[in-house]
Amino acid sequence: MRLDGRRQSSNVDDRRGRSSLSGGRGFKLAGGGIGALIIAALFTWISGGNPLSVLTQGGTELLTGQGTEQTYQPTAQDEEAAVFAKQILAGTEDVWTREFQKMGREYVPPKLVLFTDAVQSGCGGATAQTGPFYCSADQTVYIDLSFFNELKSMGIDGDFACAYVIAHEVGHHVQYLLGTLDQAHEAMARMSQTEANKISVRLELQADFYAGVWAYNDNQMFNSLEAGDIEEGLNAASKIGDDYLQKQARGYATPETFNHGRSDQRVRWLKLGASTGDIRRGDTFSPSYESL
Repeated sequence: MRLDGRRQSSNVDDRRGRSSLSGGRGFKLAGGGIGALIIAALFTWISGGNPLSVLTQGGTELLTGQGTEQTYQPTAQDEEAAVFAKQILAGTEDVWTREFQKMGREYVPPKLVLFTDAVQSGCGGATAQTGPFYCSADQTVYIDLSFFNELKSMGIDGDFACAYVIAHEVGHHVQYLLGTLDQAHEAMARMSQTEANKISVRLELQADFYAGVWAYNDNQMFNSLEAGDIEEGLNAASKIGDDYLQKQARGYATPETFNHGRSDQRVRWLKLGASTGDIRRGDTFSPSYESL
């Protein structure tokens, strides 16, 4: 991506080096015997800011403890990643401000919290193992930047793949502002787990689509995309599908537990957003579940 000279968002709370977890609401983490850190992170990284969206897996882990202070010296790579995240967030602010203006609405951007190891959010405590997430309770995106290294370990590389992670979480914020997120979570609370999972898939695919809409419009505004960027994002989408992750983890997939969407679905919706840039094309709730 071409980001030289791009502004950095000021809506950032840098908590790196401060680890703080307290009792209260916890996050559901991937279960089913999956022990690897990266698998757990990739199963839960786009939670949508509500524990309901990750209730589909077997095990749980309640995060409790006392706040701690750590000696933290960011490396040059850490600082480069932080600048990158701030620039991408700024790009989402510019794009979604314009898109909301087209709808006659005001875009209120989310905060971005950078943390290391563990953090306390409005949705409860989380560790780096949770992966990046959006919390609608405080309208904030949370990310431990070491997650970008975890992506590389899974063969997901390139700056646009990392931008896609942030843009997806901001996509959940767009859903929150439009009322979609709360409506979906309210519906999920009244459903069986299997049916709630299907609503979660619709949410996640729409957030993928919104990430694509951001990419299209950011490129229109700033000429930010380079050859191969979209392909990096599509590669990332293909490797964080529920079917792909479950097969990697245990050799088979159980579709009734999917809560983020299959690889082919995630690729299709990200590609649709990135090729049209039209938010009106992102209705993932009207089509039949089978046609997503």
